[in-house]
Amino acid sequence: METRVTLHCDGGSRGNPGPAAIGVVTLGERHGAAIGVATNNVAEYSALIFGLERIRATCGERANDLSVDVFLDSELVARQMQGRYRVKSPDLRPLHARARTLVAEFRSVSFHSVPREENAEADALVNEALDRVVGR
Repeated sequence: METRVTLHCDGGSRGNPGPAAIGVVTLGERHGAAIGVATNNVAEYSALIFGLERIRATCGERANDLSVDVFLDSELVARQMQGRYRVKSPDLRPLHARARTLVAEFRSVSFHSVPREENAEADALVNEALDRVVGR
């Protein structure tokens, strides 16, 4: 039996690179955490990877039967994961590879680039985590 799961994820940094954080909303759970110093794109990939790992860990062997709809406000990451953009940055290649490995563990994964307003909860988690670390 196929089941659909929604993943909203976001990553951001204050400075590029600078203090960075992720925000993930999935399976009724919310996660926001600082990840150290990183670029915005590294933070976006880190959020995606965390979210996919969280779904896999929570669902166990059922992950093979899941279809995951990923919503993120990074057009770059969405299009790279869709195969529409090449991954040129050496910093992003291992993160992209990790994300692709995780994607293979699900029945299907679709990526949707949405405006920040449609990803507001994940975005808020990023900013809350950054506020705890660096302030406003």
